[in-house]
Amino acid sequence: MEASTTGGSQTLLRGLDILEAVGRGPLLLDALAAELGLTKSTTHRLATTLVERGYLSSAPRAGYRLGPRLLDLGSRAQRQIDLIQVARPHLEALATLSGDTVHLGVRSDDSALYLDKIPGNRRIEISSRVGDRHALTTTGLGKALLLDGDARSWKALLAAEGAKGDRTAWLERMRGYADAGHAFDLEENEDRIRCVAAPIRDASGAITAAISVSSAAQYMKDDRMAALAADVRRTAATIGAGLGWHVD
Repeated sequence: MEASTTGGSQTLLRGLDILEAVGRGPLLLDALAAELGLTKSTTHRLATTLVERGYLSSAPRAGYRLGPRLLDLGSRAQRQIDLIQVARPHLEALATLSGDTVHLGVRSDDSALYLDKIPGNRRIEISSRVGDRHALTTTGLGKALLLDGDARSWKALLAAEGAKGDRTAWLERMRGYADAGHAFDLEENEDRIRCVAAPIRDASGAITAAISVSSAAQYMKDDRMAALAADVRRTAATIGAGLGWHVD
């Protein structure tokens, strides 16, 4: 029984290795066998089973590629993952670490929609509420949601919002934020409130949400914001990993 179980586990692992190899790009049988270090007959047998089950597809001269069954499973997995549920323990840990209020939000049309809020332990009232919508261009969280954009899309959003102030300076800051992977709110959305924010990426690598740490300006001097940015980025990356994102 133990030998049978070991053999079954090995077959399963080899099947998973095939899926991961093909996931990096279509492969002909010879190339697939060479990459996995298996004989052509073993590779063909395993790949044929995966094709029959819909996990792979194949075509002459095109080789093996991922099959439609994986699209179905991926869609089901995505629906089963609840962003707030995945994020909540990490938001709580960040609030405890920083002592400040932590937000989770997503882009909804042309505004930032707040999905969750974990209060800090400082005696500071942050006026945001779950369900609130705020401008993308003034909140740190909103700016984090825009980091994959470009100057053209940012300018269009500024125009749509009727943003006031120095747009050139705002665009320059956004370029810096995009390079750094995080964004700041320097009392732009609420007087005497500053925040540090970072984007959350999903399995495709796209920005799907963002988190922010907010506090009174007296607790958010420039040097602390710079230091806090690493914790915020790390937390956002951990949440993203729970959504299937990973860095190659």
